[in-house]
Amino acid sequence: MLTLAILGFLYDQPLHGYELKSRITGLTGHVRPVSDGALYPAITRLEKSGLLERRSEPGSGAAPRQTLELTEQGRAELLRRLADPEQGEITDQMRFFALAAFLHHLADPSRQAAVLRRRLAFLEAPSSFFHDGDGSPVTAEREPNPFRRGMLLVARASTTAERAWLAETVAGLERQGA
Repeated sequence: MLTLAILGFLYDQPLHGYELKSRITGLTGHVRPVSDGALYPAITRLEKSGLLERRSEPGSGAAPRQTLELTEQGRAELLRRLADPEQGEITDQMRFFALAAFLHHLADPSRQAAVLRRRLAFLEAPSSFFHDGDGSPVTAEREPNPFRRGMLLVARASTTAERAWLAETVAGLERQGA
């Protein structure tokens, strides 16, 4: 998710490391905070892979500021990752939201719709946090524990809202592509 976020934010414009970290933090929030110990090694890996480059600019003080910018290879890598996301980027909600934040960079509406259809198919498969002794999923209506019942109700409401948004967006993208 971190690599996708770095590529996605730098696709739009060059950024300083601090600005990039702020944007990633805004995207992932408190759920998955990004530390300097994760961000800067990831930037170095992407730079060594030829996906981004650094430029020095005069800083407001004595030290120069490093600006990060995607290379053409980095732009192509983002588009590849958006068009063919890993399964974890479909099944993990935060990783999917990071993917969705940059899906507009994929210019073809039919390719955007294909990614959203994968997420929709995942959400339509039956699932539950908890299971009975026989292995069948526990529903909120059958859960006696009020805290677990709350988890199940919130998950159901969130999934229902996301399915509706996905279906509406896929339909719009299909009309756009027609």
